[in-house]
Amino acid sequence: MKNEKIIAEKLLQAEAIKLSPEKPFTWASGWKSPIYCDNRRVLSYPFLRDFIKSEMCNVIFEQYPEADLIAGVATAGIAWGAMAADQLKLPFIYVRPKPKEHGLGNQVEGFFKEGQKVVVVEDLISTGKSSLQVVDVLRNSGVEIAGMVSIFNYGFTASEEAFKKASVSLESLTTYTSLIELAIEKNIVSAETEDLLKSWRLNPADWLKV
Repeated sequence: MKNEKIIAEKLLQAEAIKLSPEKPFTWASGWKSPIYCDNRRVLSYPFLRDFIKSEMCNVIFEQYPEADLIAGVATAGIAWGAMAADQLKLPFIYVRPKPKEHGLGNQVEGFFKEGQKVVVVEDLISTGKSSLQVVDVLRNSGVEIAGMVSIFNYGFTASEEAFKKASVSLESLTTYTSLIELAIEKNIVSAETEDLLKSWRLNPADWLKV
């Protein structure tokens, strides 16, 4: 069984997650955010990387035992998906954001068969839009989606509704809620900022505008 706070602590150790409620980050969408997540940093720390990989494999093995292959989402999900597939001894494919503009023009790279059950590996889940676009690509390619696994999940209501509408099972190793609970326990942020951090998750698009 996964322990979300232990995973969150590993991400903090690698500085893959940074919290800065006083000086918010700006996302590509223009949203102001008290948190920035870059799980690629974990790849540079062998022992942390191995821990996250093993936990991901445990989740896949326990929740999706019917999986025939693993699919990584380009680019951040490729390394994690490949490592998980290697440990679980399953085939691996990955999905590009758009079809390749030369050669065979593939969007799904690797060998797979129609009807196979695939587990999609993602880096993190925010709105879920790009992740579910990958699901559409895979379904249109003839495979079945067993489910999706991500390292981190912001837990936005919009993404929960989107995954439910798409009928996609999602498992995340850790979440924004668990991270904030850990950060308060470890005195990484003050208890006074807890409400501020929670309010962002409830309304990220308009945070600091009201």
